[in-house]
Amino acid sequence: MVLAAVHFLLKVPSAMFLRAPLRRSLQLCSQGYPVCTSQNSKNYEAIKQQYRPEVPEYFNFAKDVLDRWTEMEKEGKKPKNPALWWVNGDGEEVRWSFEELGVLSRKVANILSDACGLQRGDRVILILPRIPEWWLVNVACMRTGTVLIPGTQQLTAKDILHRLQKSKAKCIITDDSVAPAVDSVGPECQSLKFKLLMSEGHREGWLNFKELLKHAPSDHHCVNSKHQDPMAIYFTSGTTGSPKMTEHSHSSYGIGLTVSGRYWLDLTSSDVFWNTSDTGWAKSGWSSVFSPWIQGACVFAHKMPRFNPSVVFESLSRFPITVFCSAPTAYRMFVQHKLSSYKFRSLRHCVSAGEPINPEVMGEWKEHTGLDIHEGYGQTETVLICGNFKGMKIKPGSMGKPSPGYDVKIIDENSNILPPGKEGDIAIRVKPTRPFCLFTCYTDDPEKTEATIRGKFYVTGDRGFMDEEGYFWFVGRADDVINSAGYRIGPFEVESALIEHPAVVEAAVVSSPDPIRGEVVKAFVVLTSNYVSHDPEKLMNELQDHVRKVTAPYKYPRKMEFVQQLPKTISGKIRRNELRQKEWRKV
Repeated sequence: MVLAAVHFLLKVPSAMFLRAPLRRSLQLCSQGYPVCTSQNSKNYEAIKQQYRPEVPEYFNFAKDVLDRWTEMEKEGKKPKNPALWWVNGDGEEVRWSFEELGVLSRKVANILSDACGLQRGDRVILILPRIPEWWLVNVACMRTGTVLIPGTQQLTAKDILHRLQKSKAKCIITDDSVAPAVDSVGPECQSLKFKLLMSEGHREGWLNFKELLKHAPSDHHCVNSKHQDPMAIYFTSGTTGSPKMTEHSHSSYGIGLTVSGRYWLDLTSSDVFWNTSDTGWAKSGWSSVFSPWIQGACVFAHKMPRFNPSVVFESLSRFPITVFCSAPTAYRMFVQHKLSSYKFRSLRHCVSAGEPINPEVMGEWKEHTGLDIHEGYGQTETVLICGNFKGMKIKPGSMGKPSPGYDVKIIDENSNILPPGKEGDIAIRVKPTRPFCLFTCYTDDPEKTEATIRGKFYVTGDRGFMDEEGYFWFVGRADDVINSAGYRIGPFEVESALIEHPAVVEAAVVSSPDPIRGEVVKAFVVLTSNYVSHDPEKLMNELQDHVRKVTAPYKYPRKMEFVQQLPKTISGKIRRNELRQKEWRKV
């Protein structure tokens, strides 16, 4: 059964590139840019027919996928593409083959097992920037059966305390910038036994990772993990409340993200793929580990301590990056810069996820690059739920069609499936058979886990609708939808309308109390530098008129506030919940 699963992960059409040179089908878009057609499927219907995953009783991504790519490298059946290509912007580069990744990750596995004495099932918090060792620890945790818990370097001491206490982690791995915060809360974390420091120097009470790595043996026997064993715990980004611990199994991401790597990202073993996500979030697991390596693609990484559009453009121009993924916030920043000054000669495919991307941004990106942005929709709890797959017609603003891994429906409060055009809750069928590529549970919280189920469905907490052609459209988080005088208004449509205006960089729309209508639309708007000095009242009237013309008149923001920045989670998502609470506290 394991061989069948591995065959599915490595089989045609991806494996065809192990035997033949890359052949891309090219066509010209209206602006004259060369555009590649899909490498892995003809169309959406073909994807649904091809996707037939087999889930074995025992599965471990490190052993059953990464080590298989190593074998193919040795046999000359894989293009000479590194597994990991890391740059720091100052001339330093690391290129590891799958074989080198295997050797080094086994050494790290021995650090976890021997130096730290960690056992299968023990939890390891990993807080590192984009450095090569981050990938080594990811793979080493799989090899040892320890449960990885990634965290972003932007976490405060309070955040770290919450994660250490909540997870009962026995080990934390971080660098000099975060170690003082860990030490400040360490005495309150009784489960924490081992602290590994990624540093050239030493710190009292910490083991030095780099020194241990030099002397660790490279032989390690990978655990024989069952597919449903816990592999990782991801803290949600907390857009509507405290972060929850979302547990994933070895197969949920290790096999489930095949649909992302093969069909949404359209990767092969000849591709170089760059995902700009922070290392602390599930999206890095999605697109910096599992999706590309399932396909044998090269993971490109830039250390880039601070996000910088110019660095991104220079890297896309300089390096042979073929597929690129970034958040909508980043794309909004990109189109504010001089895109036309750069040529991305290798780039053939662009995707976005994390929150909805505005049609205006998609249009500007395509105008300058000739490439569509293929939006995908998923959650920490899932793999790809819906996507604009290569070869599909793209409807700007839509999150595409359902992933073949899920039966996605729009349902009402009584679990009835709603017809096209009717707004409801976006849900995934989980009965009679729960998809293997769904999270296992919210760790140690059965009540919140059970609360996600309504009838036969897992309810995402997002509102949307499906059109007559089967495309899904995001309306907003269930808590974000505004009910004004009987009209239901989704914030995303109003925000998109505002962003179309040249004065607006970003916007967040929430409900605000109103004595007559109950609640009305209020927009918080970040202005471009050219409009900051304009008369606020005149500009507000201009933006209100603009929204009336672009959307239904009842959706326009009756209230507006100009702000320097929007409150966001540390993963970059807008905290509309915080803005809404601020409004309603005024009552």
